Amino acid sequence: MKTSSALYITCLLVMVMSFSAKAQKTTKGLPNVTIKTLDGNSLSTQALALKGHFTIVSFWATWCKPCIQELSAIHDVYPDWQEDMKVKLIAISVDDARSRARAKSLVKGKRWEFDTYIDENGDLKRAMNVLNVPHTFILNKDGEIVWQHTSYKPGDEEKYYDVLKKLNAKK
Repeated sequence: MKTSSALYITCLLVMVMSFSAKAQKTTKGLPNVTIKTLDGNSLSTQALALKGHFTIVSFWATWCKPCIQELSAIHDVYPDWQEDMKVKLIAISVDDARSRARAKSLVKGKRWEFDTYIDENGDLKRAMNVLNVPHTFILNKDGEIVWQHTSYKPGDEEKYYDVLKKLNAKK
């Protein structure tokens, strides 16, 4: 019994480590799935126009305090980032259809001025292997995922900016 448990844990760790390595090296863009606007209109992720500028895609939820802290912190510096590097922020709520009104109200109350959508069926979340929120991706000007980060603590937005500066220097 102990050998079986140890083998299971070892296999699980190997799978997680190989998944993490693959996730960090990926250069694919966003998968083509349907998400919703805060008003409930359907939209394909292919219509988000991610090419030509750097894009931050942040998965969040209304019940997630670190998510709201992260998006609020980015919101505070977002105008400067847009001016410096033409950055586009897309916030994807993982709340379900019943929470759409709460997400819309929160976004309006916080006066977030970036694009916000809802992945109410979890299709995009599953396609991008997002297990926990906040989960943030940075895409290069070709729309390819070049960096990702899970969780948030104050100051992480500075790491995002550093990644963006390095990408911008490569152009």
